[in-house]
Amino acid sequence: MRWRSPSPEATRAAARELAEVVGEGGATVALVGDLGAGKTVFAKGVAEGLGIPAALLASPTFTIAQELPGAGGLRLVHADLFRIESARELEAVGWEDWLAPGVLLLVEWADRLPGELPADHLEVRIGREPGRPEERQLEARAHGPASAALLARWRARRQAAEAPLTDGAP
Repeated sequence: MRWRSPSPEATRAAARELAEVVGEGGATVALVGDLGAGKTVFAKGVAEGLGIPAALLASPTFTIAQELPGAGGLRLVHADLFRIESARELEAVGWEDWLAPGVLLLVEWADRLPGELPADHLEVRIGREPGRPEERQLEARAHGPASAALLARWRARRQAAEAPLTDGAP
């Protein structure tokens, strides 16, 4: 699924829609994009979709991860791998605990240690639109059956909301 997001607010709205369709079992969402692409903006939208005030969610670059309770018992873990250099470091900060059922794990800079992601995860790539400072290109790709089901629910949710930023691309 690919679409253009005309503004940070639209990116947050798309992320809220994703959060609204994550089941109680949770999911792992790998956020990929250059510095300033909008990964944390997306994460704030997910938080809002879970009933967590966006102001509580900060870029976790220096703290590595932030854990917050969400609506319905789902726990949000917002992790940032920018400063993590190895699987050993990742293990030391609690990675295995974050992969538990009932956790929605958002991983910024997931492409730094792709081999550590669970096989079944949803990848969301966020890129800038050249010459358009507010616009972003978003692409979501499922890796595994649970993430494929999540992506299908997200697509249906976006279509039901008649989201103006979808371009109809698969």
